[in-house]
Amino acid sequence: MIKYWEGCQIHTALQKNNSKFKGEITMLKGLYILNESAFKDIYGQAEQEEIAKLVDIYAPPQTAQSVKENPSVLRDAEVIFSGWGGPKMDEDFLAHAPNLKAVFYGAGSVKGIVTDALWDRGVIVTSAYAANAIPVAEYTISQILFCLKRGWHFALYIKREGKYPKRDWVPGAYGSTVGIISLGMIGRRVCRLLRNFDLKVIAYDPFVKPEEAQQLGVELCSLDDVFKRADVVSLHTPWLKETEGMITGRHFELMKPNASFINTARGAIVRENEIIEVLKRRPDIQVVLDVTYPEPPEPGSPLYTLPNVILTPHIAGSLCKECNRMGRYMVDELKRYINGEPLQWQITREKIAIMA
Repeated sequence: MIKYWEGCQIHTALQKNNSKFKGEITMLKGLYILNESAFKDIYGQAEQEEIAKLVDIYAPPQTAQSVKENPSVLRDAEVIFSGWGGPKMDEDFLAHAPNLKAVFYGAGSVKGIVTDALWDRGVIVTSAYAANAIPVAEYTISQILFCLKRGWHFALYIKREGKYPKRDWVPGAYGSTVGIISLGMIGRRVCRLLRNFDLKVIAYDPFVKPEEAQQLGVELCSLDDVFKRADVVSLHTPWLKETEGMITGRHFELMKPNASFINTARGAIVRENEIIEVLKRRPDIQVVLDVTYPEPPEPGSPLYTLPNVILTPHIAGSLCKECNRMGRYMVDELKRYINGEPLQWQITREKIAIMA
């Protein structure tokens, strides 16, 4: 951190000296405000250096707590680079940041930082949600293919019983049906990746037009039909008031023998108590949950012990080196912003209402 900050100071000094010969250069003034660990993961050395060429980072990287303790540091900030652990930008925050014009959020959902006050001020907000969609889609594809082989079923049986099971019928990745629930950023990316395989893709999304689905190579159908027809069902619905508890035990009762369900969206979209009861009666159904509600599940939850449930600790999204991609997206957005070009990943008050 200190080494980076010293480098920024040297770079800024050089620019100021050069301005005597090349004409005055007015740089935007900016801050990093996010968790220390997130800063290190999202904004790598290359991203920091590129940002420093375009923005006067006039203070060391901040956290939500540090700006709360010393809000005067916000006074000159015109742009903020944030990410996980970023501050809630409410009226009090904005009162100390009178010059703020744009927020570059190097992560997915911005719901944790934006407020009506931010929108009312007309501050531009852009996010790396599209970059975060990439590893989620990759994780999903890996699980779809493994589930089509009933890989978890066989692997867990061997671990539990200490012997090989009879190789029962498996759907396989040829001619099988994959069901996608919601065709947002991640759902569409999954559909595009599935084009590489000899699979039929069906989807439920009441907001997608038939011509859009046709371009994706997807057949639209009802939510019930997704569960009735698919060998693997993958959930990508945002967690909204309208979608909470949308997937019920009844849907699981509709599933084909030896079908699988994958959730990389949010746990609250699924009525977990109901599906647990179905899973107890239907050991043929395999479930892969990267998200739960609550997260992690409460101690003693059957999700830990049911033989047909796989839990992963919310790893589908960007982790470690993958986070750096989000920082790269924000550097590219910054360049578009400075050049007066349309932002590719801008979030609006209307858009956030239907996002995860």
